[in-house]
Amino acid sequence: MRRPRVLGMIMAGGKGERLQPLTRDRGKPAVPFGGRQRLIDFVLSNLMNSDMPSLYVLVQYKSQSLIEHLRLAWRTSGILPDYFVTVVPPQMRFGQAWYRGTADAVLQNLNLVDDFHPDFVAVFGSDHVYRMDVNQMLDFHREAGAEVTIAARPVPLAEASAFGILAVDRSGRVVEFAEKPPRPSPMPDDPSRALVSMGNYIFSRTALVEALLDDARRSTDHDFGRSIIPELVPGGRVYAYDFQQNEVPGVKPYEEQAYWRDVGTIESYWAAHMDLLGESPRFDLDDRYWPIRSGHHPGPPARFIGGDVDNAQVAEASLIKRATIRNSILGRSVWVNEGAVIEDSIIMDHTTVGKGAHLRRAIVDRYNIIPADTRIGLDPAADRQRYHVDPSGLVVVPRGGRREFLRGLDDF
Repeated sequence: MRRPRVLGMIMAGGKGERLQPLTRDRGKPAVPFGGRQRLIDFVLSNLMNSDMPSLYVLVQYKSQSLIEHLRLAWRTSGILPDYFVTVVPPQMRFGQAWYRGTADAVLQNLNLVDDFHPDFVAVFGSDHVYRMDVNQMLDFHREAGAEVTIAARPVPLAEASAFGILAVDRSGRVVEFAEKPPRPSPMPDDPSRALVSMGNYIFSRTALVEALLDDARRSTDHDFGRSIIPELVPGGRVYAYDFQQNEVPGVKPYEEQAYWRDVGTIESYWAAHMDLLGESPRFDLDDRYWPIRSGHHPGPPARFIGGDVDNAQVAEASLIKRATIRNSILGRSVWVNEGAVIEDSIIMDHTTVGKGAHLRRAIVDRYNIIPADTRIGLDPAADRQRYHVDPSGLVVVPRGGRREFLRGLDDF
């Protein structure tokens, strides 16, 4: 039996405004995560691990950082024609505007769909942290005879207004859809939660093309969540796939089953990092059967000279010298000097923390030098004068400049 042809269209043009200042110089999918990955690595790994290696990445907002990451981390050999990760910037095939929405982004690239001639098109977001075997969602889609299938999961009612809300019948068919309503409707059997869209869709090719062309003729938001899905629900075969039923090999018993996080805010981004820590992390990145791939770093293993390190992840080429690290994640080539204390923090690649510095509940972006004896996260009033302080109290140090970083090392 012929294996169905699946084409992945990855929506990677998001601004991530609620993640400022981490998105000051890059789009949301390019934001680093977990010491080694970028957010986009999760969706790409899920599709690759699902043996769906034909992927177009549709970029737009401040995309150069993402493009460079994909060039280095997701190179393919080119020997197999259906094995590719290809960046697609706005083509302006229909007018002089950039992508006006997620649906318009796919519409502007329908030539790619026509050329590939898939049976199904997976339209997936690129800024969530999760593992997923997409084959199981595809099997559900085919068995249901669906035109479009939406990956869905329950979330607490208090958080649901940030998502598209689904109501389904007993077969899983979607009977109502509301995009980010201020007062979400709860699930009939669980008034404390609502069923929400994860922003991942599988379309049968004909249904997708017809929906996009019909949407292009009308004045809409040209967005899957705001226009395409609501228009299809009343008369189309739209189904919800229960993500909680998805099983991925290698997930350990202590992990949160069907883990998925939308890291759209500074607080949720930090919390997802904390989920990686501990003896029994909620989300364990150590899974040889379903790896989350990323770029190779040419540096040596991390080095520790004295110090006190507890419940921390430290990436390659980092150096810890007689410092204290607790409940924190350090990226690659992070240097921490004598007497420094880092607690409940995220320190990204190529950052140096000076002697005696003390950081608590801080997120430090790449290429920064934290001078000796600096205090971050201990005095909110002082932090607000120098850094970005999130309403949650987390302190964010924006990305430093590579040249300034290198010059600073000479004087450190």
